[in-house]
Amino acid sequence: MPSDCIPFRETNYFSSFICDYLDEKPELKEFYHRFPKLDNFKDQLQEKQQSFPSENRKVLKASLSSQYKNVDISEATQKNIDLLDKDTTFTVTTGHQLNLFTGPLYFLYKIVSTINLTSVLKEKHPEYDFVPIYWMATEDHDFDEINYFNFKGKKIQWNRKDGGAVGVFDTEGLDKVFEIFSSEIGSGRNAERLKSLFREAYLKHNNLADATRYLANELFRDYGLVIVDADDKELKRLFIPYVKRELEEQVSYNTVLPKAEKLEAKGYKVQVNPREINLFYLSEGSRERIIEKEGSYFVNDTEISWSKSGLLKELSEFPERFSPNVMMRPLYQEVILPNLCYIGGGGELAYWLELKDYFEAVQIPFPMLLLRNSVLIKTEKQADKIKRLVISDTELFLKQHELINRKVRQISNIDINFDPQRKVLKEQFEGMYELAKQTDVTFVNAVKAQEVKQLKGLDVLEKRLLKAQRIKLSDHVQRLTTIQNELFPNQSLQERNTNFSEMYLEYGEELISELIKQLDPLCGEFVVLNM
Repeated sequence: MPSDCIPFRETNYFSSFICDYLDEKPELKEFYHRFPKLDNFKDQLQEKQQSFPSENRKVLKASLSSQYKNVDISEATQKNIDLLDKDTTFTVTTGHQLNLFTGPLYFLYKIVSTINLTSVLKEKHPEYDFVPIYWMATEDHDFDEINYFNFKGKKIQWNRKDGGAVGVFDTEGLDKVFEIFSSEIGSGRNAERLKSLFREAYLKHNNLADATRYLANELFRDYGLVIVDADDKELKRLFIPYVKRELEEQVSYNTVLPKAEKLEAKGYKVQVNPREINLFYLSEGSRERIIEKEGSYFVNDTEISWSKSGLLKELSEFPERFSPNVMMRPLYQEVILPNLCYIGGGGELAYWLELKDYFEAVQIPFPMLLLRNSVLIKTEKQADKIKRLVISDTELFLKQHELINRKVRQISNIDINFDPQRKVLKEQFEGMYELAKQTDVTFVNAVKAQEVKQLKGLDVLEKRLLKAQRIKLSDHVQRLTTIQNELFPNQSLQERNTNFSEMYLEYGEELISELIKQLDPLCGEFVVLNM
């Protein structure tokens, strides 16, 4: 059960931009449509219901049925796919890259947040249905970001030739990755289940998209998760009018760039800057940018080119060859899904928040944007160690040197805090300043230099004393360091480093069911779980 919930700002791992968004700061109101509060969903679903074409629902259902034809589909997932052609059904969506063996733990948290929000919405609005969607980033081409996962401090990596959209990559070479993983994971019921998941996903499917669909489907089959591969000709046919406007009018560039400039003017870092044309062209082994020069169109680093009429003909005949980049993918999602809310991490929401004017320009409702659940999981053994070390959950998030210094001060039998001495020293020098002004004003700088020197001396003495106490209390410091390193690998969040397999070894099938049970998608704080 949750042992604590910590405001995101207090963890010091989240940007001021995202924290200000969560706090609903007035200066960010123009960058989103409706804030993700439960009471706001009624208006969002009515707006989407009125604007989403019934034809798009039919195409979506047919495409999903085709994508699932060779998948052992659960009754819950089949029911949700069947519901999608009804105008009273809406989706909640999260997206993620095709990371090897799910990548970091937050893959699970994204999907759990999505599933749980659909449950909350169904309870609030029983007259409607809500379907959780996992959008596979099959058209992504950043292979180096997805070709590995971390297991107990070791990087398990898939080495193969790079090039093009990752979803169509064959799974050659993953048998060697499986051998390495199997040798690391040991034996036992949970270990054998993990080996089976890896084997069935990656050694018995021909490409990375099918492998990832199998894995996500197996992990969440009981919860009705629907997995979408948008690299689909019929789905892209629905997007043709928006691609055409992008090519002809550069709508995304002309609407997103001013919005990004406004964010910068408010002191926020812009996550992504738009290009003049935010589309790639897909061909075998390649996904390259489309560029316009003097009325002609080219594919970057290739010999492919068209006139304007030739490019539009290519789009009409082969829409599957046109791939939206990070600026246009959100729009593609909202065109083909009856979606209410996108759930993502801080970096994702940061670029979504640049897009509101773009959506308005093309007359597509802008979805609600919800920060996914973030979680720190402590085992029972770890929780017991932390209790004996008298560390609060909030203190766990401190930088390591800050945590050590704080705890050393607390447990020392001497007071390692020279603030009282600093105060006395400053009071003494105030008198010297007055004396200097009365005798020789030029002497003030000399007094100031002496004050700085003595205050620095106190700083040095305090640090030396702390260091001496750390040595004296080295056993305690070592235990502090060890437990924080376990929970914050590489001095970063557990969820951004650790693979789910480490947790599955500990908890087995209860891992996901417990996350489903414990995580509130609308809680708005970082969750610490004792499991």
